[in-house]
Amino acid sequence: MIQLSLFELTNVIKTKLEKSLDPSYWVIAEISDLKVNAKGHCYLELVEKEGHFVSAKIRANIWAYTYRNLSAWFESITKTSLQPGIKVLLNATVQYHELYGMSLNIKDIDPNFTLGERARKRQEIILQLKEEGIFDINRELGLPLVPQRIAVISSETAAGYGDFMSQITSNEDKFSFKTTLFPSLMQGSQAPTEIIASLLKINEQINEFDLIVIIRGGGSQVDLDCFDDYQLTSYIAQFPIPIITGIGHERDETISDLVAHTKLKTPTAVAEFLISGLERFDEKLNESAYRLERSGLQQLQQGRNALTAIGHELQSSVKNVIYIGEKQTDAKAITLKYAVNDFFKSQKRKVDNFELPLEKAKNLRLAEAEKRLTHLEKQLALIHPDAVLRRGYTITLHKGKMISAHEEISIGEEIETITAQKRITSTVKKTEQ
Repeated sequence: MIQLSLFELTNVIKTKLEKSLDPSYWVIAEISDLKVNAKGHCYLELVEKEGHFVSAKIRANIWAYTYRNLSAWFESITKTSLQPGIKVLLNATVQYHELYGMSLNIKDIDPNFTLGERARKRQEIILQLKEEGIFDINRELGLPLVPQRIAVISSETAAGYGDFMSQITSNEDKFSFKTTLFPSLMQGSQAPTEIIASLLKINEQINEFDLIVIIRGGGSQVDLDCFDDYQLTSYIAQFPIPIITGIGHERDETISDLVAHTKLKTPTAVAEFLISGLERFDEKLNESAYRLERSGLQQLQQGRNALTAIGHELQSSVKNVIYIGEKQTDAKAITLKYAVNDFFKSQKRKVDNFELPLEKAKNLRLAEAEKRLTHLEKQLALIHPDAVLRRGYTITLHKGKMISAHEEISIGEEIETITAQKRITSTVKKTEQ
């Protein structure tokens, strides 16, 4: 039986591999770990996954000179750096070292594969959100009419947050906003977890806010990759109040932008959006107040005109009543005069026809006639309208006419009472039979 030392065995393995393997291979793998040492050498751990389970794993390295060129080229094409969590297509040589074991030495990386892979992954997340029926939930919420209670998710030290607060607090119209900051990381692998935690905190006090803004300053494309995370975008899409994003990028949209209610380019644009909403509402209020004032003035003038017309009509009606009363008094006076004359004529005829034996009887009858005449004149004076009014009686008119015994008058209608010195307008509050 042949016996080998461990070094001899590892050397045999190394020799056999070098003879049987091709000089290099193009390999698809996911970077699970990446570190760069002080000398600029890059050390990676590459994995292949089936779902969430790792089915293969190997160490790899990129020497400093190659790494400087490859990383710069890769980032210029993909707008993201080499980092854990991305899939790459790389050209590598298989190495076996007696002490360190199996590893890959990376010679080249195809950035176009990563671009396609990122696009594929992004499209898969969008499709998943749509299939779950949550993609449009937040976008379909109605914006509050006057949103002033704002929950802000941002880094407290971010320049974008400072720009937002400066804009929102120094607006020309002095609109007041109540902002509450929920500090969170806004880039890197931990950002989705922290932003979700902030959303959960906001949800615990949801009635205190009108909407949420997620803002950060500008940055590279890689800094925005966290906003394509499925868990984060799922929370944003399903959140019960509107979310506005101002993540600070000009060209590309993250999935968070797509599922949020409103996507704006920068934190300053978010502040301007909120301020302009209040400006539009303020303009509508001013316009409504102007229209209300005009309508009120028109109605007031119409009321004045109606009162003036009623006054003229009432004045005319009172004059007509007095005129009719005077005519009736004059007619009764004439009738009484003729009655007196007829009486005297009758008495004279009686005197002429019957000789009175005694002068006393004549005088007595004359006295009686004069007494009756005086009584009739007093009665005539008593029934004159002016005398009636002076005794404390009044004349009551409804719609310009004297009120009859059977006339119906409704509550709320106006009547006029004429006294010896005044005309009084009253509103009926109660009627009794």
